[in-house]
Amino acid sequence: MAENLTDKLVRFQQPEKTLHYLGELPDTRLAELFGLDTETYRTLLRGLDEQTRDTAAELLEDPAFAARADRLPFRPGQRVVALGESTTADRLSWFSILRHLLPDGVELVNLAVSGSTTTQALAQLPRLGFLRPDWILCMLGANDAQRLGRGAGAVGTRLVSEAETERNLLALRDLAERGGLPGPDRWIWLTPSAVDQERADSYPHFRRAGIGWTSEDVDGVADFLLGRPELTVDTRRVTTGLHLDDGVHLTLDGQRAIAVALVDTLAEAS
Repeated sequence: MAENLTDKLVRFQQPEKTLHYLGELPDTRLAELFGLDTETYRTLLRGLDEQTRDTAAELLEDPAFAARADRLPFRPGQRVVALGESTTADRLSWFSILRHLLPDGVELVNLAVSGSTTTQALAQLPRLGFLRPDWILCMLGANDAQRLGRGAGAVGTRLVSEAETERNLLALRDLAERGGLPGPDRWIWLTPSAVDQERADSYPHFRRAGIGWTSEDVDGVADFLLGRPELTVDTRRVTTGLHLDDGVHLTLDGQRAIAVALVDTLAEAS
């Protein structure tokens, strides 16, 4: 396995989230899953965390941004939970950066799973009930918009239909509130980030798998969320052009841009 591919897998994949039925997995076992020795695995994790910590520190050097970050509504003693897919599961994610922007005592729990659809996210509702979060940040819908059989002129079939995506997002919100979880004033949506469609269409691994994304599909999910009464952070404009070579996943600059958009939106709403 190439080193750069291994690094990318460690960055985006957390087997402990999908294999939680096996109980707590020690670093020794997790390292083996990536074909790494334990110390190398831990070194990679430390390096990724340092990047998010340094990114947060650089942002806070701007007094105006620091003042906006101070207005974030998350307080010590509260638990903030993120639902999402690879953009949020990313160990360099906006949520990981957010962790270093908040005061001690605010607990952040990242339930995002790379590749997750809104349908799969519904299965996490029981765990949400167990965690009893004070705030929920939800960034889903990008994988629903994945097109199967795309390429060679074919548009492809959506992995999850537009109607089903909207039903699932509403179900997540409504079922959570019925279960006594945060109300609409403490549920925050983030739209799927922008897609570099040309780059995604030409990415060799996507072409071989016959999958792809369209900006129109992503915009459809975003427009639906922006029409909701809950606060929604539109991440598309700020992430345009900030992609890895696959045109879907974001660079650290892209994740930083989402973190800034979240802070700015919440500060403005406070």
